[in-house]
Amino acid sequence: MFREPHPVGAAGVMAGLGSTLLWFGLFGGLAHGLAAYVWWTIVAAITAWIVALVLTLLGDRGVAVGIALASGVGLSIAMAFVAHEWITTYNWPLW
Repeated sequence: MFREPHPVGAAGVMAGLGSTLLWFGLFGGLAHGLAAYVWWTIVAAITAWIVALVLTLLGDRGVAVGIALASGVGLSIAMAFVAHEWITTYNWPLW
């Protein structure tokens, strides 16, 4: 009786994951050190979240889910590098 007007499919989620991995790889390639890598990752995550929000409201929700998943994982990895640097050297690397 009630159906989702825009169902989430596996192909859309995989497309979102793949495109976001490429997006993060391109932004990470601009970095020359840990601090630059983390700041570029933060910029890539914010722009990816904006795209995911727009796709959630106007486009393919499956792609938005893939973008959100990949950007969350990518940002978590960058923050793990920050935490490791901070714990081992007692120096906050982002300043």
